[in-house]
Amino acid sequence: MSIKESKITHLIREYLIQEGLLRQNLPDSEKKLEFGFQFAFPPGPVGQNMFVLKPKQKNLIVISCRIQISPQHVSALNSLKDNKKMRFFMDLRKFFLLKDIFFRIDIQNNRYEISDQIFLKKNDTISKNSFFRSVRKVFTCAAYSNMILSDYCSTKIKPEDFSKTKDFNSDFSLYS
Repeated sequence: MSIKESKITHLIREYLIQEGLLRQNLPDSEKKLEFGFQFAFPPGPVGQNMFVLKPKQKNLIVISCRIQISPQHVSALNSLKDNKKMRFFMDLRKFFLLKDIFFRIDIQNNRYEISDQIFLKKNDTISKNSFFRSVRKVFTCAAYSNMILSDYCSTKIKPEDFSKTKDFNSDFSLYS
């Protein structure tokens, strides 16, 4: 690994450790990444799993969040009339475009990924402020997409239905 590569890897790892967010290094089985880290944001036990990646031979990092729609929500979306499931995904597209965020939507598997790219400075660094501004942007888009989903499913799922499940332990408060 060159000095440039280790510099940005070390910097991002330090930012995540300083804020208590780092969860694990991501394996690179295809050798396409200079580095990859999984982290949780916001800090605390109910943070959203997110990723930061640096592709080899690229002068950027990618911050992403993958969303798998829960079986309860999939069932509710599928039961909606007037093609509202498709309208939900169209509303997501519009929202992501409005927020200038990258996205991939897999309607067949009821999942999507939101990401942002940050280009590195000439010395292959990035400020902590720029890094976390992008993290917050991806996180707030993920949180708001969940709110859109809740709106679409509100006639089929009641909030108390989730409080009965064993893995219902999160809210979208940034200050948990």
